Amino acid sequence: MQLDHIAISAENLVAGVAHIEAILGVPLAPGGAHPNMGTHNRLLSLGSGQYLEVIAIDPAAPAPDWPRWFDLDNFTGAPRLTNWILRVDDMDAALQNAPAGTGRSLPQTRGDLAWKMAVPEDGKLPFSGAFAGLIEWQGQAHPSQMLPDAGCRLKKLEITHPDAEKLTKGIRKMGEISDVELVEGPEIVLKATIQTPGGIVGLQ
Repeated sequence: MQLDHIAISAENLVAGVAHIEAILGVPLAPGGAHPNMGTHNRLLSLGSGQYLEVIAIDPAAPAPDWPRWFDLDNFTGAPRLTNWILRVDDMDAALQNAPAGTGRSLPQTRGDLAWKMAVPEDGKLPFSGAFAGLIEWQGQAHPSQMLPDAGCRLKKLEITHPDAEKLTKGIRKMGEISDVELVEGPEIVLKATIQTPGGIVGLQ
C-alpha cells in the first residue's frame, strides 16, 4: 500500500480552493465532478504519484440516495485536512482485512479515470474518521499524471489519534505503509507538511 492522496474538505469548493491556494502559494488545477456522490473537487500534484484534493458538495448536483464519502454531509467550519487515502492493489482483499465500517467497494469514473473507492454505508470512516480511505485505480491512468507540477511535495503526513496503537494495527492488517506517521495524542489531528516553492508549510 502507499499513500495516494490527501483530502481537504470544504463547505464550498471556491472558498476551499482559495483557502488552500493562499496557504500554499500555488494555484490548484481543475478536477471534476462525482455525479453519484454529488461532490466536486480541484487538485494539486504533490509529486511521486501523490496529490491533494479540495472536495466539497456540488450544489448543482442532485443529492445522492446514500451518504456522501468523507462524511461531507456533516462537514462544517473552515476548510481543513480531513482524510488520507491509501492506494491498494486489491480492494476486496484490503476490505477483508480492514476494520468494520471501512466501506464497500464502489466503482467510479471521471473522464479517462476509473477506480474503486471504499465508501462507508454511513459516510463515516472508522476511528472517528481517522482511518484511511481506500482506493484501487483501474488501468494505468492516475490523476498525478495529468496534473501540472506546481513544485509542491509532501514531506510528511502525521495522524494523531488517542488510540494510535489500535489504529496502526488496523492499517497493518491490510499491509505495510512507510510514508505516514501515526502518533498518540489527546485528540484527532491530521497534519501534512508540504514543501512549496515558497518554503515548507504545515497544513491541517
